Amino acid sequence: MPDPRRLTAEALGTAILVCTVVGSGIMAETLTDDVALALLGNTLPTGAILVVLITLLGPISGAHFNPAVTLGFAVLGQHNWGNVLPYVAAQIIGGIAGTVLAHAMFDQTLLQASQHVRTGPAQWLSEGVATFGLMFTILVGKRSAPESIAWLVGLYITAAYWFTASTSFANPAVAIARSFSDTFSGIRPLDLTGFVLAQLAGAVCATLFCQWFLKRP
Repeated sequence: MPDPRRLTAEALGTAILVCTVVGSGIMAETLTDDVALALLGNTLPTGAILVVLITLLGPISGAHFNPAVTLGFAVLGQHNWGNVLPYVAAQIIGGIAGTVLAHAMFDQTLLQASQHVRTGPAQWLSEGVATFGLMFTILVGKRSAPESIAWLVGLYITAAYWFTASTSFANPAVAIARSFSDTFSGIRPLDLTGFVLAQLAGAVCATLFCQWFLKRP
């Protein structure tokens, strides 16, 4: 069983991340009817909070905040397999708590069933690509510029919001949490399976690729 402080860091970090995603989505939707402007208002806070969270909590738990990242590190032998399920549970619980907190701050029903349809091959491919890119950024960043990893991840997610058709969830815990929000950031619960499978596939592919790509001569 991992140190409770690590699990707390993973739960807290994922909660703040999801609260930022959902809260900024609600705020953006409230302030403008322009979908592009609303997406920008959702994107910038998400990238910014990732920089903050990874910088602050990385030394404590590794700042995964993402079951796909935890799985990738376990495949590489950089994370104990016995700690995978506790980490994932903390991330999912924290993510749902973040959704509830965002709803509470905007005086909305605390738990909602999202009606936002996100499905189809293009969406699944987007999630696979988004998660591959995220894992690639983390693994190569740790080798090339470890001191800049928080900025690299924050900037990657900011960019991936705009070059993927799915707006780059790239995180099963975040996807699950967003299924409880029938707002700008939501995803229909029925569509979760396709997203999660694509995310896990993208993370594993990136991990295996980087295992070869980063092998020292």
